[in-house]
Amino acid sequence: MRTMQSAAQYQPQPAAKLSLVEAEASPALQIVGISAVWRKLLMQAEMAAPHLQVASIEGEHGSGKHTLARHLFSRSPLSGSGFQRRDAREWLATDADPATLAGFTYLDRVDLLAPPGQGLLLGVLRALQDRPPGRAVLLASSQTPLRQMAGQGLLLPDLAFRLTSIRFAIPPLRQRREDIAPLAQCLLDRICTRYQQRPVLLGPGTLARLLQHPWPGNIRELAGVLETALLEADNGVILSSNLALPTESDQPVSARPASQLDDLSLDAVIRNHVQYVLDLNHGNKLRAARQLSISRSTLYRILGNESLLAS
Repeated sequence: MRTMQSAAQYQPQPAAKLSLVEAEASPALQIVGISAVWRKLLMQAEMAAPHLQVASIEGEHGSGKHTLARHLFSRSPLSGSGFQRRDAREWLATDADPATLAGFTYLDRVDLLAPPGQGLLLGVLRALQDRPPGRAVLLASSQTPLRQMAGQGLLLPDLAFRLTSIRFAIPPLRQRREDIAPLAQCLLDRICTRYQQRPVLLGPGTLARLLQHPWPGNIRELAGVLETALLEADNGVILSSNLALPTESDQPVSARPASQLDDLSLDAVIRNHVQYVLDLNHGNKLRAARQLSISRSTLYRILGNESLLAS
C-alpha cells in the first residue's frame, strides 16, 4: 500500500534541532537547514553578530539574504533598536548622513550602485570607521560577489574590500539539496497557517521531484511552487502533478536521462547517465561518484570516453 509522506520525515532529527533557529519576533525569521554548508554559515553568523559594524551578504535572488540579515540583527547588541531595510540607491540619495547613522541598517542591492553612489557609500563607510562600535551596523546585500565586481572594474576596490571585511556568502539552493526537505516542510507549515488550513502531506514522488529541480529562484521559487501546489491539492495531499515545474519532456536533451537519448549503445548510455548525474550535482565529481556507487577513478575513466566494455 502506498503511503503519504511529510517532508519532515526526510529531515535527520538531531541535525535539524541544531540548525533550526526559532525566530523571536516572526515565523518569517526562521533559519532552516541541515546541510554542512548551511550550518557553517550559521556558525559564522552566531560568532560575528555581536561584533558587526560593516558586513555584506552575498547570494542569488531568493536565496534568503534578508532572512539572514534579520537573524544577524536578532543576535546583535542592537536587537532592541529598529531594523531598517533600505534600497541602497534610495538611501544614499536621501538620508545617508554618517553623523546620524544609528541602529541596524540593511542596504539592498549595493551591486546596482552607479559610480557616484559607490563614492557616496565609500564616504559613509570611512566616516563610520571613526565612530565607536556598537552604535550602528551597516549590512549590505548583493547578488553578485563584490570582490568579483571590483576585479571586473564594476565596483570601487576600496568599497568592495570594506564591505567584505566580514562577508556572508549564501549558497544557492541547488548546492544544498539536503535543505530542500526541511525547507519545504517549514514553508508548507507557514502557508497552511496563513490559509488557516490543516497540515498537508507530500504524495509519493513529490519530494523526489522537488529534489531534482535546479531551483534558479531558490527559496522564493520553492515557496511559490508549494503555495500553488497547496491550492491545487485535493484531500490534503500534494501530488507530483500539482507542482508547477517543468516535466522531463520540457527539459533540453542534455538534461534528460541517458535512456532517453538517441545513441543506445551501452557505452553511450553509461557515459550519458554519468554526465546526467554529474550535471545534477553541478560538477561535484565526488558526490556524483557516491550517488552512482562507483569510484572517482571509474567516473574519470567514463568521462574520458574510455569504454567500460574493455575493462
